Amino acid sequence: MKPSKADKKAVGKPRPGGPPEADPAPGGDVFDEQRVKRLVRLMNKHGLTEIDLQQGEMRVRLSRAVSAAAGMVPMAALPAAPAAGTAPAAPAEPERAMVVKSPMVGTFYRASGPDSPPFVKVGDRIEPEKTVCIIEAMKVFNEIPAGVSGQVVAILVENGAPVEFGQALLKVDPEH
Repeated sequence: MKPSKADKKAVGKPRPGGPPEADPAPGGDVFDEQRVKRLVRLMNKHGLTEIDLQQGEMRVRLSRAVSAAAGMVPMAALPAAPAAGTAPAAPAEPERAMVVKSPMVGTFYRASGPDSPPFVKVGDRIEPEKTVCIIEAMKVFNEIPAGVSGQVVAILVENGAPVEFGQALLKVDPEH
């Protein structure tokens, strides 16, 4: 089917109310600097760590590292009341504990597979680059680093449970 004149005019222009264009720029340059900058702004605006667009043989994939430090906050910054359905905190839990938070919405997994040992257990000593869990989002399994050194004092999410962006995943005592 041959494109109509209206279709030809629409190439390279954003659709009203739709997502930013993924069509090649006039002249076919999908790597147009303005288009790439617009995609980066879109990623920043919506907190995306990766964007992958393809049209025909042309493909653009942008990704950025997520700062593990951005996923941690001091315990004092969290609300004091535990969420419904969570186990009560251990009384010996230190006030100086840091919280590793989810950098995305997805499904939390403690291990790389059903028969694999968990990445971390309560009492484990961890380093910032240590993978503490996997979060599955849109069929992509994302390894989540601890971002802090210390001892795991609590795992706050059940294996296979859905998690929200910014949700506390585990507590780490940085002084142990």
